[in-house]
Amino acid sequence: MAISASIQALLAGEQVAGSRLNSKLLDELSAEGLLLVIPRGSRKSYRARDMEALKRFLIDKDESFRIIEANASDSRATMAAETGNSKLVMVRSCPGFPVNSYERVECFLGGDSFPVNPQEGSFLFVSDWKKFTIPEDVVVIGVENMENFRMIRRQRRFFEEYLHTHGLSDKVLFVSRYPQSTDLRRWLCTIPNHYLHFGDFDLAGINIFLFEFQQYLGKERSSYLIPTDIESRLKSGSRKRYDEQYYRFKDIKSDACELQQLIDLIHHERKTYDQEGYICCDP
Repeated sequence: MAISASIQALLAGEQVAGSRLNSKLLDELSAEGLLLVIPRGSRKSYRARDMEALKRFLIDKDESFRIIEANASDSRATMAAETGNSKLVMVRSCPGFPVNSYERVECFLGGDSFPVNPQEGSFLFVSDWKKFTIPEDVVVIGVENMENFRMIRRQRRFFEEYLHTHGLSDKVLFVSRYPQSTDLRRWLCTIPNHYLHFGDFDLAGINIFLFEFQQYLGKERSSYLIPTDIESRLKSGSRKRYDEQYYRFKDIKSDACELQQLIDLIHHERKTYDQEGYICCDP
């Protein structure tokens, strides 16, 4: 695969004019927070916030990006054996996604019992995700921010009240997209469980849910976690981030009434709110 000059430039830490980037890819990279916006009059240029993070995202998004600096036939092991340097090639040596829970969930890995019940201060990483299965009555909660993901016990009452109010099972498994990859979404597409997305309350976060999850899972088995007090919390939110996101995400809409109401509320308040605000101070 020939990597475009604009992507190569971003990976090299250079500025790239927005007009040189594929619009769909630009939307995805912006939503993931991987790009810095550099205003140039009425136009914009972009630079990678973290070149390694950008590489990982591209590789996880499309396996054709795996080989950015070397031939696709060379694995890390091969390169290490031949040159002593496995870093000469970008290959995903750790596929999968993290899982967490605040109470024991009886899962299976390769048909064998694999209970998920991490000790406080830890979580598990499922690398062989194609062989990972869970009971059908478990709600899968995707958590965008790693701080929220690590501290789920401090949000237990918040989650339990939301699940009860919305008639969802109180059996839950928490998952994360970190590092950004399609593995989590691909796994979700193989199971029948309901997926509840817990992200920031901003346009970019909603865009991630709509186009990275709901369009693949469908509206019947995926929903966005919207707290009852979000209206009052948005009033003390960030106007700056709303302004930064507005131009690119101002036209997003949802057929789900509750989610569209959230979009309308964000536009009305012209503010955004971080999900970290729901982490309780009590352990």
